[in-house]
Amino acid sequence: MTQRLTPLEIMAKLVSFPTVSRESNLPLVDWVEGYLASQGIQAHRWPDPAQPHKAALFAHVGPLEEGAVVLSGHTDVVPVDGQPWDSDPFTVTERDGKYFGRGTCDMKGFDALAIWALVEARHRGVTRPLQLALSFDEEVGCTGAPPLIAAMQEVLPKGSAVIVGEPSMMQAVTGHKGGFGYATHVVGFEVHSSIMHTGINAVMAAAPLIDWANHRNAENMAAEPSALAAVFEPPWTTCHVGQIQGGTAHNITAKDCRFMLDFRVVPGEDPATWRDAYLARVREVEANMRAVHPETRIDVSESFAVPALEPEQGGEAETLVRVLTGDNATHVVSYGTEAGHFQQAGYSAVVCGPGDIAQAHQPNEFITVAQFDAGHAFMERLLDKLES
Repeated sequence: MTQRLTPLEIMAKLVSFPTVSRESNLPLVDWVEGYLASQGIQAHRWPDPAQPHKAALFAHVGPLEEGAVVLSGHTDVVPVDGQPWDSDPFTVTERDGKYFGRGTCDMKGFDALAIWALVEARHRGVTRPLQLALSFDEEVGCTGAPPLIAAMQEVLPKGSAVIVGEPSMMQAVTGHKGGFGYATHVVGFEVHSSIMHTGINAVMAAAPLIDWANHRNAENMAAEPSALAAVFEPPWTTCHVGQIQGGTAHNITAKDCRFMLDFRVVPGEDPATWRDAYLARVREVEANMRAVHPETRIDVSESFAVPALEPEQGGEAETLVRVLTGDNATHVVSYGTEAGHFQQAGYSAVVCGPGDIAQAHQPNEFITVAQFDAGHAFMERLLDKLES
C-alpha cells in the first residue's frame, strides 16, 4: 500500500493532466484508478463507446449498502488557448494566498478533496458508505453525467445524498436553472448579391430566429417572475446566441449559417414549451425560404440538455450540507450543474464546493488557500459524520 497523498498533492497531480474537453481524460482516470487501488479501493470506469478516449470513474467505500453520500465532480476543464497566463496552467503554483492552475477552482480542487476523503473513509472504516463519481464532458453540456449515473446504479448500491462540488464558496446551493441548446443550420441558396431576391441568404434568414430570442428576452424581463424564479439572477428564462458562422463573401448570398441558441430555464417552467416555441418559429422562417427555393431548409438538433435543480422540501443532501457548513441561507445560481441530472435520477442533490465561480474559465484561474482549506475542513466533518 503506497503512502496516502495530501489533498494538495492530489490536486497538483490532477491539474497536471490537460483534460480539456476536446482531449482525452484517460491519463487522469488511469492515475486515479491506480491510486485508489493502491489504497485498497476498487474503482469502476464507464468508457464512452462514442468517444473511446474518454471515461467516467466511480467508487464505493464502507458498507455495501444503499444510502451512501456521493461526492460528484467532473474531470474536464475548459481550454487555455489565447489566455494570458502568468504561470504554467497545468502546474499548481502558489502565490499571494492562492493556488493557480487550470481547474484548481473548476473543479479539480474539489475532486482532489473528494479523492482524499474516499481514501480516508476507507482507512477509518466508516459506518455509512461514501461514493466518488467523476464524470467527463461537463464543460460541453453535462453530457457525461447521465451515462455515469446509470452505470453507477448498475454496479453499486444507490446513494441517497449527492454533493456536487462546483465552486460555491462552500455555501449550500439548493437550486439552479436548467439549460439546453439547439444547434441550428440554415441552408440557403447562393446567388450574386446584386440579384439577392432570387436566392436565399442563410445569414439573413437566420436573423429573424436570433431576433426571436431578443424579443423573448425582452418579454421575460418585463413579466412578473414566479415565486420560484424570483430568487434567481436574472429571475427569468434567458435565450442566448454566443457564436454564429456563415457566408463566403460579401457579394454572395450566404449558402450556410450556423449558430447555437441556448436557453437557461428557471425551475418551474417546462423546457418543452420553449423548445416547441422555437421550433414553430423555425418552421415559419423555413416556409418563407422554401417559397423562393424549395431545396432550402433549416436543420435543428439538440446539442445538450441539463435539468434544473429544484429546491427540495427537507432534502437529505441539503440538510447534511447545512449541518456540515452551518449555512442556513438560501442560495441559487443561474448556471447548470450535474446536480440536476442526479436529482432527475432520484437522488437528493445539493451543490457545495470550494472556490468562487467568478474564477472559473478565467486566465490565471485560482482557488484561494483559505477556500481549499475550508473544503478540507468540510471533508473532515463529513468523515466524522460517516463514522458516527
